[in-house]
Amino acid sequence: MTIFGIGIHILIAIFFAVHVVRNGQQLYWLLILFMFPLLGSVVYFVAIYLPSSGLQRGARKAVSVAAKTLDPGRELRDARAAFEYTPTAQNQMRLASALLGTGSAEEAAAIYETCTQGVFSSDLEIRYSAARAWLESGKGVKALPHLEFIRSKDPHFRPEQVAILTARALADTGRNSEAKAAFDDALTRFGSFECRAEYAIWAASNGERELAAQLRVELDQAMQRWSRHTRDMYQPLLRRLG
Repeated sequence: MTIFGIGIHILIAIFFAVHVVRNGQQLYWLLILFMFPLLGSVVYFVAIYLPSSGLQRGARKAVSVAAKTLDPGRELRDARAAFEYTPTAQNQMRLASALLGTGSAEEAAAIYETCTQGVFSSDLEIRYSAARAWLESGKGVKALPHLEFIRSKDPHFRPEQVAILTARALADTGRNSEAKAAFDDALTRFGSFECRAEYAIWAASNGERELAAQLRVELDQAMQRWSRHTRDMYQPLLRRLG
């Protein structure tokens, strides 16, 4: 067993030695690995191999997701504290994003609206976020000017998302014939699951039963090929779809 254990240590050291050569690390690592196979391998793994691999990034992402699950209000608290301590435009936008992420859409919209009045008035990302926030707060009429601004400045900026938000905002303001045309256009241009789902939601709530049924069949067919990850990603939209 002792001989076998020593052999394993050496094999691990050789593995890390190959990593040293292939990745242009300092050659003194070779000396450390072969003089102290076990201890050298542990040190190299922690100091060099782990940070350069995807393992650490994956672990950080998993920790981040777990933290949000266990304490979903932490980002909002941190964002508020940061803005109160240093009320910069960046911290203001961080606070608005955190509010939108926790469902406080109207408060987020008001903050984004303030951001669009200053030096960031032409920032399309802020305009897009403002439109989202107003729409989520049930005020599509306030979302439309931002969406129109985006299309006039850069028709290639988030074209699918802007098209869907525009159709939803038109529907929210009662302009249903324009909303239907906008949904038709978005579906023709992009044909994505999100376009089809949003169109189905609109159709079901506006008495377009045949259209809603047709879209639902197409959605069900698409979902049959989904992985669990894809289904998790679309959970908020699926809850709205019903």
